Amino acid sequence: MDAERGSVRSALPGARRSVAPAAAGPHADAPRADTRRSQAQLPRSRRPVGELPSPGPTSPWILMYHSVAVEKEDPYRLTVSPDRFADQIAWLHRRGRRGVSVRELMRARAAGRDDNLVGLTFDDGYADFARHAVPILQAYGFTATAYVVADLLGRANDWDVEGPRKKLLTVQEVTELAAAGWEIGSHGLGHRSLPGLSADVLAAQTRESRRVLEEVVGGPVTGFCYPYGHVDLPATLAVRDAGYDYAVAIAHSPLTGRFALPRCYVGDRDGAWRLRAKRGRHRLRDTVTELRRSRLAARRGAAR
Repeated sequence: MDAERGSVRSALPGARRSVAPAAAGPHADAPRADTRRSQAQLPRSRRPVGELPSPGPTSPWILMYHSVAVEKEDPYRLTVSPDRFADQIAWLHRRGRRGVSVRELMRARAAGRDDNLVGLTFDDGYADFARHAVPILQAYGFTATAYVVADLLGRANDWDVEGPRKKLLTVQEVTELAAAGWEIGSHGLGHRSLPGLSADVLAAQTRESRRVLEEVVGGPVTGFCYPYGHVDLPATLAVRDAGYDYAVAIAHSPLTGRFALPRCYVGDRDGAWRLRAKRGRHRLRDTVTELRRSRLAARRGAAR
């Protein structure tokens, strides 16, 4: 679900399918028991403890998808039909934009070469990402990031109590996607909301989920996605200290920055004019967030 309404919550890469460019409430958390390991088994932080890095005046444009499929009932509006998704990707292509993984987006941004890039993200790791989204993205030379729940691979989205049951990517599918160049990021363990969790549980959610996925993909996992978009300062610090390079949230907030990147929700109703409007709204929220930070900094300075 998008930030206006509240927090959100196969064929594998291979033969390229031809896709012709087209014309133009919140739900309850159903937490599972965490996979617990001793602190000695958790990877050490790759970053020193300290303050979070100061965010820039603008944030990159990142679109947030979940499932690409056909569903008769979709109360959480997490599903975009393949035809609508193809139209949305075609619109980005016509606008001169290229969809990329957040990993690639952040690297290009650091080098000052991200002007025409847009991040494409898929939360929860649904199996239909490989079946429906990947062939369409490949047809345009786009890439994307899939955030998967490390301990639920091959299972189903049981946390969505009222939504349709959807199969999740299997271990083999995640391995093959990563080998084909698709970024795999962590969505924690058990799809649990992080704010309010104890320090040791936060460490397991962030570090242990990364460790498990790095074994699956055979390489580094550098991106994290907050389940439901729920984020607070302890959660961002846990993600940073677990060694991730970035994390994505949903809404703009005082924490907006490298470890709480805002994203634009995309649903099945979003055509060209709605996507254009969401791009403008994203820029406006960047401006408002930066103004609020400046005023807060000025008040703090005056109080000293």
